[in-house]
Amino acid sequence: MSWSGPGFVIALIAISTFGMIFTTWIRARHGYPVENEWSGTSHKESPDADRKIALLSSENERLTGKIGRLEERIAVLERIATDPAARTAREIDALR
Repeated sequence: MSWSGPGFVIALIAISTFGMIFTTWIRARHGYPVENEWSGTSHKESPDADRKIALLSSENERLTGKIGRLEERIAVLERIATDPAARTAREIDALR
């Protein structure tokens, strides 16, 4: 094989071109942004993406509120559980 012939240069160009095409195809298939020299990047957009974001945001707010209410209830339960023990200890000390 001659390294200085036009066939070698054409083979390098073909390998580079097919490699770039294959890489772009894989990136586009899996939803990664595809880069272009002239126009920047293009993103794969889903028509339901905005609806999904809105649903997840509302669910996040609902769950955050629920966690806040549960934390308040746990604080009340802890106060109820520990208060009689302190009261009982004071009563025992008063009897001595």
